Amino acid sequence: MKRLMIGNEAVAQGLYEGGIGLVSSYPGTPSTEITEFLAKRDDLHSEWAPNEKVALEVAFGASLAGVRSACAMKHVGLNVAADPLFTMSYTGVNAGLVICVADDPAMHSSQNEQDSRHYAIAAKVPMLEPADSAEARDFAKAAFELSEKFDTPVLLRMCTRVAHSQSIVETGVREHTEKKEYIKNGAKYIMMPGNAKKRHPVVEARTEALAVYAETCPFNRIERGGDEIGIITSGTAYQYVKEVFGESVSVLKIGMPNPLPEKLIAGFAASVKKLYVIEELDPVIENFCRSIGLDPVGKETFSPIGEYSQQSIAEAFGMEPKPTVKADSAAPARPPMMCPGCPHRGIYYTLAKNKITVLGDIGCYTLGAQPPLNAVDSTLCMGASVSGIHGFLLGSGEEQSKKTVAVIGDSTFIHSGVTGLINVAYNGSNSTVIILDNSITGMTGHQQNPTTGYNIKGDPAGKVDLESLCRAVGINRVRVVDPYDLKQCEQALKEELAAEEPSVIISRRPCVLLKYVKTAPPLKVDTEKCRSCKRCMGLGCPAISMKNGKARIDATLCVGCEVCEQLCAFGAIGREG
Repeated sequence: MKRLMIGNEAVAQGLYEGGIGLVSSYPGTPSTEITEFLAKRDDLHSEWAPNEKVALEVAFGASLAGVRSACAMKHVGLNVAADPLFTMSYTGVNAGLVICVADDPAMHSSQNEQDSRHYAIAAKVPMLEPADSAEARDFAKAAFELSEKFDTPVLLRMCTRVAHSQSIVETGVREHTEKKEYIKNGAKYIMMPGNAKKRHPVVEARTEALAVYAETCPFNRIERGGDEIGIITSGTAYQYVKEVFGESVSVLKIGMPNPLPEKLIAGFAASVKKLYVIEELDPVIENFCRSIGLDPVGKETFSPIGEYSQQSIAEAFGMEPKPTVKADSAAPARPPMMCPGCPHRGIYYTLAKNKITVLGDIGCYTLGAQPPLNAVDSTLCMGASVSGIHGFLLGSGEEQSKKTVAVIGDSTFIHSGVTGLINVAYNGSNSTVIILDNSITGMTGHQQNPTTGYNIKGDPAGKVDLESLCRAVGINRVRVVDPYDLKQCEQALKEELAAEEPSVIISRRPCVLLKYVKTAPPLKVDTEKCRSCKRCMGLGCPAISMKNGKARIDATLCVGCEVCEQLCAFGAIGREG
């Protein structure tokens, strides 16, 4: 049957057809939907793990037990999972294990633009890279066979455009794969130095065998066109190349970027007069070509920054780009911002009002950095706010502790913030940490997490009690505030900053977009009372604007949170009647 699928659904389809029995992941754009689609199937185990390291270790355990397994993550998530990945390369697998990693060129929803192909090279594991949804399905399914054939985890590299674009996929039936027997084998699976030393030569031999396989594998292919220009390309860049040149140039499409096929590349280069390498982000294929004595045109012409397009490639070759539709340049910019009624807005307003230094973290609350709040000073990676405030205060001195906080979401806190809090308690800095508990994993699309009390399928599950957890790791001062109550927030902030020991404030209110959250009737501005002071505009709420010199509230956007009403000194904001 043929269906139109986004790339992530196609990956899920391929894994399912390939006989997957377990998937464990942490949500991260643009990889999230892979696990969400698999979670719709009842004949396999699916779960959200606290972080990517845990997810990969769970998948490894299932593989060890003889069940084909997978995990999915975004590129920065692979940083978190790198520890088990590198050693897993030494142990190999029992049943097939596929690690789906989605890169984000142009950083649509990421803090950096790293290229995950480097992990495949460094960890010495094979990587496959589909260029559309059909290949995503095919490659994901084949990855299980490749994993078991070569006794290795396999990385499947997606990118934002392939993950979220749609194309036709021809689906198949689910394979019935027998569970592999687990046989105790300490020499293979216990990576103490004596055993690990013996496994390293196995890894090198496997790499050589994979390099031979890459020469004739179905993932790499030559598409013959003219012999004047030859282009080596991969992933979404392949699609742009084909749209620009059609069949007029010869193309070597790389679907297995590690290990690369030396003889295939050298033979292709010899068959054309001018060789180009077009690959998004880093010059991985280009550097390999140079290492075998070739001299392609690469990053001196094609940028290592951001995404490519049909237009950028055409322009690089001096071709007239095809006409495009451009947005009206007079249209106002629409930067991302917190939703009307977002529970994070009240606490951020309080922090900005009191001129507090804020070490931020990864999540929708990062948007507190945007004007007019401008309430965040730094954002690094998951959990870094809590670890960072400890170092910041040790470096700044005691006085700075009276005007500095860390903010972190509930899911991010479980992911990697709790270890930073343990460090705060153990090594003793006078840190104030605010956990922004909106009862869901917000930025990636409302996934459950260990603090919500529900699992990936929405069934009741073990629930982490944040207050008890914070006290258990050594924090004595723990209090909960309602971020819609500005006076309560300000009082808690001042008291905890004044305290002479570390403390945690839990700002708790569910995300307003959750289905079970009942919004209040919208507020209205009495224009007779409005003095045009624009104090309400300081919240940065999309529902509030100025019209004819008076504040105005859009009733279609307002959720009646009453935060703006608390700011109006003239009583101009309230409910109808």
